[in-house]
Amino acid sequence: MQARHSGPNPDTLYPLSGFPRAVFLKNFITRQNVLVGDYTYYDDPDGAERFEENNILYHYDFSGDRLVIGRFTALATGVRFLMNGANHAMGGFSTFPFNIFGGGWEEGFDPATWTDQSRGDTVVGNDVWIGRETVVMPGVTIGDGAIIAANSVIVSDIPAYAIAGGNPARVIRMRFDEDMVSRLLALQWWNWQASDITRALDAIRGADIDALERAAPEKANSEW
Repeated sequence: MQARHSGPNPDTLYPLSGFPRAVFLKNFITRQNVLVGDYTYYDDPDGAERFEENNILYHYDFSGDRLVIGRFTALATGVRFLMNGANHAMGGFSTFPFNIFGGGWEEGFDPATWTDQSRGDTVVGNDVWIGRETVVMPGVTIGDGAIIAANSVIVSDIPAYAIAGGNPARVIRMRFDEDMVSRLLALQWWNWQASDITRALDAIRGADIDALERAAPEKANSEW
């Protein structure tokens, strides 16, 4: 049983009583190539439980890439991740995937023409907010604390604590100055024990960095 004043149980399937449209996402992840941290939620009235099926696209084991999403991240309805399996070989005159249709067209195909252009893992940091219907392209990293506007297409990395949006998405502005971002990234409050986060909530919600630093435990738990 979750201790009182230590927040909700991250193993809860539906954390909002009476609202099954929101789920703590990690509890519905079955693939080994998808990692989601505690308290990260996905909101969708049409079946948030089917996130793996509906929102992670072209993610094949043979591609070798992973989707990694940190803790305390909020994913709005319709956020989708296109993985490296969506790529077509682009070194020749045509991008048509002749080989997958067989009939002899698979002969002479070099898999390296496809695998060599893989962008690697797609990584979403901690405490990120991604707006509705955003599409995240393969191999992108979205830094901790970033905010992504609705209907954006993320084609390149977004730095920590940036506000970004558009198609293709661009940084609109930074949420905090460089010194504040450095201090927040050093604290990594999202890795604290739930009881420590509870004691620091006023500082987190009130953007009081001095109080947050005073509340920091000696050693945060960085594994999830």
